[in-house]
Amino acid sequence: MSFRSGASYCMSDKKITDIDRKRFVSVFSLCDMGKKGYLSREDLKIAVVMLFGYKPSKSETNIMMETGAALNSTGVPLEPFVSLMGRKLSAEDPYEKTRLIFNAFDAHCRGFLKVEDFRCGFGRVAPHLPDRTVLEAFRCVDHDSDGHVSFKDFENVIGYGLANS
Repeated sequence: MSFRSGASYCMSDKKITDIDRKRFVSVFSLCDMGKKGYLSREDLKIAVVMLFGYKPSKSETNIMMETGAALNSTGVPLEPFVSLMGRKLSAEDPYEKTRLIFNAFDAHCRGFLKVEDFRCGFGRVAPHLPDRTVLEAFRCVDHDSDGHVSFKDFENVIGYGLANS
């Protein structure tokens, strides 16, 4: 992924939503250790983990630091951070994100999910969710009631949720 310099808030042809901007500002504030007004290399890695769920590679971190810290040699200030995260958000691939979630649930690498996979996956991300809710979620996704959820069924449900959010 390439980053261009500048503090534009454009995400392709779309603007960053107020909700996205507030989330970026909130994460910036949480990660700005010592309230210095910029994110160091380590702070930036933590921010990306918080926002996107993965630790950026050394080369990706270098690019973000070079781009975002152009005016501040010690780190990435708030506005360049918001711009960088907006561009990163616009470059996300929804299919790939859905595939990663499915694979996280498919711990046995079977290519389909069983109710136990749902219980285990939800147990990791929402441990206080009642078992009844997990079972209902599974039944909603298991369209043919065969006890297996294919990636396609999973993708359709996730895509439906994203389209209605």
